[in-house]
Amino acid sequence: MGLLIATLQGGVMLLTLPVHLLALLGVWQPLANKMFPYLLATFSHVYNRKMHSFKKTLFSNMLDFAGPRGELNILEVGSGTGTNFQFFPPGCRVTCTDPNPDFERFLGKSVAENEHVRFTRFLVASGEDMSAVASGSADAVVCTLVLCSVRDVEGVLKEVVRVLRPGGVFYFLEHVAADKSTWSFFFQHIYHPTWKTVCCGCHLVRETWKDIEKAHFSKVNLQHIWAPMDWNPARAHIMGYAVK
Repeated sequence: MGLLIATLQGGVMLLTLPVHLLALLGVWQPLANKMFPYLLATFSHVYNRKMHSFKKTLFSNMLDFAGPRGELNILEVGSGTGTNFQFFPPGCRVTCTDPNPDFERFLGKSVAENEHVRFTRFLVASGEDMSAVASGSADAVVCTLVLCSVRDVEGVLKEVVRVLRPGGVFYFLEHVAADKSTWSFFFQHIYHPTWKTVCCGCHLVRETWKDIEKAHFSKVNLQHIWAPMDWNPARAHIMGYAVK
């Protein structure tokens, strides 16, 4: 089976050889970083439509975690184009981080379309180093389709725990490795090397739920779901929340 997967991986890589050559020359990553915000703006619209009910359910209890004065301060890690804003409760304050500075101008459209959200600031920062965010300052941290592409999942979760106040909540929605008994798992391993190169370091086969379960949260509410995206190798998802 290992030889078969390796052979099929090579076939996919051969079909996408120009991208791999550009990556070896150090050209693809800067180019992809510039293109990614534009591509994500389109993809996020389609993804939100398909995942609307899941996201609505995920964020439905956000106000339960408002601070002592009834305010809800949200930190969104890897906010991208701000497509989660529509699911946040009225009056919440939102700080956004993303390592790609080109996303900042895309946030303006989401802010204008979601006047119920009080946008505070955009920080150019990786999830592994959010030192500009004070410890214990967030009531909720949101992370959707981000942990698949960070360098260090454990490091990001350590930062999430740090910035959350005691009793604060971490919301997550991530694509992950499929069950090993499924064809999806088989095809994930075939596409993974090329997917990772093309999609700016995105991993198809991360078992992210294990990292969340062993992070320092007092309670984890997690479920595995199948996203309604036929023939997409990233259909296997986890969603839920974890309380500090």
